Amino acid sequence: MPTIAEVLTVTERLWPASGAESWDAPGLVTGDPAATVTRVLLTVDAVSGTINEAVDGAFDLVLAHHPLLLRGVTSVAEDRYKGALVARLIRAGCGLLTAHTNADVVPDGVSDVLASRLGLVDAGPIVPGTDSGSGLGRVGRLREPTTLGDLARALADLLPPTATGVRVGGDYARPITTIALCGGAGDAFLGESAVRAADVYITSDLRHHPASEALEQSLVAGGPALIDISHWAAEWLWLDVAAEQLRSALSDVEFVVSDLRTDPWDFVVVQ
Repeated sequence: MPTIAEVLTVTERLWPASGAESWDAPGLVTGDPAATVTRVLLTVDAVSGTINEAVDGAFDLVLAHHPLLLRGVTSVAEDRYKGALVARLIRAGCGLLTAHTNADVVPDGVSDVLASRLGLVDAGPIVPGTDSGSGLGRVGRLREPTTLGDLARALADLLPPTATGVRVGGDYARPITTIALCGGAGDAFLGESAVRAADVYITSDLRHHPASEALEQSLVAGGPALIDISHWAAEWLWLDVAAEQLRSALSDVEFVVSDLRTDPWDFVVVQ
């Protein structure tokens, strides 16, 4: 059977660590590279629910999009939640591997998958990377124009349901042809020329002041409408594509996408 080291060889080919942002921490977190692998669980977040799913389901490896140990971690004592998760994985003989921004920038990466599912054509990165077709975010056009309201409804149908749903800043009837998007938190790109030139910008975790200022600026100098979607839901779409790529390379291993919703919000109260 393949080993964790062989899985790492494949993931490095699919999502090279060199493509990660300087602050990021992708790669193997726990696990023996020589250990054999028969079952791998893919998830956006390594949290108690998905770790329990992996351990209880006798998975040998978890592939998470978000790093469990990113920055500021000085202890994995078991009276702290990250330490408890790491200890549970180690005791169960289950490894943890992460592919984060290195899986965002590649073709067929997180933003690319969202662009494809929306039917965008001629899509390219908002911020180009070093390789052709790579980079952060995507911007492209629809084959047929739509309205902002209809696009929001299409996103609600496309994404797995979450408590916060789809939030929109802009006129419901606004015509939409060009779409910029970034899977995950993307308010850092609100000022990018490709985003400013689009009819709408779709991303997650938009904060009050950056969103308000971007919409106010649009009234003066033009700019996109804004659609805020669940961070987890936007990135969850990528897992099926990642699993299929891994199956093609490692046919002896079972790759399973977790259906557990790890979006942090459970309900909303509408006023």
